[in-house]
Amino acid sequence: MHQGYQRKRRRPVAEINVVPYIDVMLVLLIIFMVTAPIVAQGVKVDLPQGQAESLPADSKPPVVASIDAMGDYYLDVGSSSSQEVLDLDEVAVRVGAIIQLEPERPVVVKADRSIPYEKVIQLMVSLQGAGVPSVGLMTDSPEDK
Repeated sequence: MHQGYQRKRRRPVAEINVVPYIDVMLVLLIIFMVTAPIVAQGVKVDLPQGQAESLPADSKPPVVASIDAMGDYYLDVGSSSSQEVLDLDEVAVRVGAIIQLEPERPVVVKADRSIPYEKVIQLMVSLQGAGVPSVGLMTDSPEDK
C-alpha cells in the first residue's frame, strides 16, 4: 500500500459567492439613479382644503415673486420692495442668491387671477431650479371680497 503517506480528503467549501450579487445591486442602483429624475418631474404643490394657513408670526418676512395682469415679473424682498419689471431668469437668480444666504426664508408666488396657469408654473419651475426647496402660493381670504 502507501508508505507513510495518506491522502487527505478535501471537504467541499460551503461559502456563498457574493460577487454576482454585488454586480446585480450596482446595476440596479445605476438604473434607479437614472430613472428617479425622470419620474420626479413636476412641481409639488399641497393645495389647502379650505382656508389657507398663514405664515407663522415668528418666521422671516417672505420673498414674494409676483406676476401682474400684464404678465410682468416683480420681486419683493421683505422691506425692500422694488417696482422694476424683471425677467424670469433675473427673478430666479436673485431669489437663488437670497436662499443661499438665508435657506429658512419662505418664498411665495403672488399671481393675478387672470394670468394663465402656465406662467405660474414657469415661475415655480425656475424658482425650483434656483434652489428654492418649497414655494407657497399667496391667496386672498374669502372675507376680503
